Amino acid sequence: MNRWQGQVAVVTGASAGIGASIAEKLVKEGLKVVGIARRKERVEELGSKLANEPGKLYAVRADLTKKEDILEAFEWIENNVGPVSILINNAGIGRKTNLIDGNIEDWSLVLDTNVLGLAIASRQAIQSMRKHAVDGHIVNINSTAGYYVPSVPHINVYPASKFAVTGMTQTLRKELIALGSKIKVSSVSPGFVETEIFQAGGYTQDEEMNKLLGTLPSLKAEDVANAVLYVLGTPPNVQVTDLLVTPLGEFV
Repeated sequence: MNRWQGQVAVVTGASAGIGASIAEKLVKEGLKVVGIARRKERVEELGSKLANEPGKLYAVRADLTKKEDILEAFEWIENNVGPVSILINNAGIGRKTNLIDGNIEDWSLVLDTNVLGLAIASRQAIQSMRKHAVDGHIVNINSTAGYYVPSVPHINVYPASKFAVTGMTQTLRKELIALGSKIKVSSVSPGFVETEIFQAGGYTQDEEMNKLLGTLPSLKAEDVANAVLYVLGTPPNVQVTDLLVTPLGEFV
């Protein structure tokens, strides 16, 4: 990780869970980290706790479902922090509904956040990297649901959004190779992680889902953050394309 010290890393969805854990670890590694989130105040609170660490955490408010928010965030980063070296596309949501008679607005929210928001953020980061000749790294926080559909209720468009992340990761990598670019693109796909995504998505309102979540082997947010640091810490000639990280005992 030494080669990244003092450089700029952007983490989307940095207000809680995996994103907050990744941001914290990168700050401790000496990076200038920009945490993008709707709940800017939570990123600011984390930044205050990390004030004595080698790096620094900046907080930027943006909604990943709004193109203008993403564009403005990256413009602010360019003008106030510096060129982007690392992008962690972590922001992701799920919503408790179904496909048979589901809520269309919920579907749109998931797809806009998990797919389009990730694509736009990646485009902006790559533009910054290429403008400043930075051999950067984009890490997409995907999911094992991007490779197979879990047998759990109310999952609706979430696996489709993560299958899209799998496809976009591979497509972006091939586009960059065709350009002769040394920018890396990696997918880190955790299994079940104990985060706020289930409460935020309304899943815990369902008794059946609550029972299921209580029995599943799980990862901590820190486990996923450690996997991200491993991927970022590889030598320049090594590209980890896909890394699946599951809790011991999970059926895959």
